[in-house]
Amino acid sequence: MDILLIPGFMLDADLWSEMRAALADFGRAIDIDTAMDSTIDGIAARALRVTNGPALVIGFSMGGYVARQIAYKAPHRICGLALVATSSRGSESLPSPPLRPGTFRELSRAAVARSLHPDHRSEALIVRVQDMSRRLGGEVFARQTQFHRDDDTARLGEITCPTLVVAAAQDELRTIDESRTLHEHIPGSLLTVIEHSGHLIPLEQPGLLIAALRAAFEPLLPASS
Repeated sequence: MDILLIPGFMLDADLWSEMRAALADFGRAIDIDTAMDSTIDGIAARALRVTNGPALVIGFSMGGYVARQIAYKAPHRICGLALVATSSRGSESLPSPPLRPGTFRELSRAAVARSLHPDHRSEALIVRVQDMSRRLGGEVFARQTQFHRDDDTARLGEITCPTLVVAAAQDELRTIDESRTLHEHIPGSLLTVIEHSGHLIPLEQPGLLIAALRAAFEPLLPASS
């Protein structure tokens, strides 16, 4: 089984570093490039070119929009969907960062700190997140800031694969109600709320996120794991 890992706004593959060893129990992890395309649909199409399925798709924050687009485009190739700290709300109702592509160097310390639980706002973790945004750079910042995110609440009922929705109890960027909306509209989905975590669950609570994935997708795991 392929595991498609889709990071959020101005984040790269380092988002999943603490989870990689455990994810190997599920199958082959594939990092989806979010830096090349100018639309959510474009990223989804690129992701589908790297797998023939079956695939477990894990989308974090902005990546949750990409993950759902993959599920809409190729439901027969998706055996599971994990939507982590994300929403079905459209661009018009989501806060947007200021667009300064010509001067962008990295995400600000204040923005990164707000995305973390107060207990996790260490210098090392803040710098690590800033480093991800610095590697992506100003052009990617400009593209991702301008992504149009459709409100797909009315389409969520089309998702028929096993689905896990994960929220963080202390997330200052996405509300638990947004996760509840996903859960209530996706048939048969599971909702897990992770305590003592801000928005960046894969960095703040990777062990608890892995445990939630195992509990939700145990039938997909190889018998030996």
